[in-house]
Amino acid sequence: MDQVLLADIGGTNARFALLDQGTIGPTTHMKVADYETPADAMAAFLDQQGARAATGFAIMDVAGPIENQRVTLTNSRWTFDAAELQRLFGFRAVHLLNDFEAMAWSLPALTANDLVKLGGQDAVAGGPMLVVGPGTGFGASCLMPRGAWPLAIVTEAGHATLPATSEREEQVIARMRSQFGHVSIERALSGSGLENLYRAINALDGAGAPPRDAASIVHAAASERCATSRAALDMFCCFLGNVCGNLTLTFSASGGLYLAGGILPRFVDYLARSDFRNRFEGKGRFAAYLRRVPVNIIVTPDTAFAGLKTFFDINVSASGRPLAPAL
Repeated sequence: MDQVLLADIGGTNARFALLDQGTIGPTTHMKVADYETPADAMAAFLDQQGARAATGFAIMDVAGPIENQRVTLTNSRWTFDAAELQRLFGFRAVHLLNDFEAMAWSLPALTANDLVKLGGQDAVAGGPMLVVGPGTGFGASCLMPRGAWPLAIVTEAGHATLPATSEREEQVIARMRSQFGHVSIERALSGSGLENLYRAINALDGAGAPPRDAASIVHAAASERCATSRAALDMFCCFLGNVCGNLTLTFSASGGLYLAGGILPRFVDYLARSDFRNRFEGKGRFAAYLRRVPVNIIVTPDTAFAGLKTFFDINVSASGRPLAPAL
């Protein structure tokens, strides 16, 4: 069978690899801003690999809602059209997945070396497995068991309304509402979301803290050099616990909650010491249910490629027939 182009596309970074005879090759990282279109980035990668003519299929996950195998990235100018990419490159088939759908497909392949556990007991074998994560945006997907044919449920949970559980959180959300109107989960639980929390808290407290980006907020909070940064990161962890608890109950995710994205691995210890787990479990009559659910941070980079491979293995026959329709 021909080589398969695998691509993991976020709002900031694009990652490419080739699947050849069941083995995923080295990953190449590119900046989305460096290329005018995704086709330009794909062509550059395939030319580097000398593989353009030998690549039969393309399986790509992208950060945005997919309709009829077309999508514009939520946090980027890039637009994908599977049919157009198939025509441009001569692929036998192209399939687009949501980025967190690909992460959901990867979950069964993860090992203890890929994870840091944040409490809970043992996962229920065969139970729904939920993956969520803040990065450039906020994503969520659930892998539902169906025997040999599991189903990855796609969501746009990041654009649901951000919930508050305290007067302080309500004040911060009200401050952000004056800027954004609707305050979605992503407005707080993402890289730019952490910056939004920092600015809102700084304004409410009249602290006069200097402007900071997400990375410097995390560093200043962890080193205890800035009370406003610490307050922002603490609230980030609380919001994350609350949202994750809601989503775990929504999907009855007894198979475990997995935290992904590019932000959390930068402050694993801080998150573990925070009020995250208390907020996760703090759901009244269902606190005991959530207390049992294991939570793990995915710390190994590029795990989405395992999910892309699993999707390809399940949906493409050994004879190379076209991909099955997207679910």
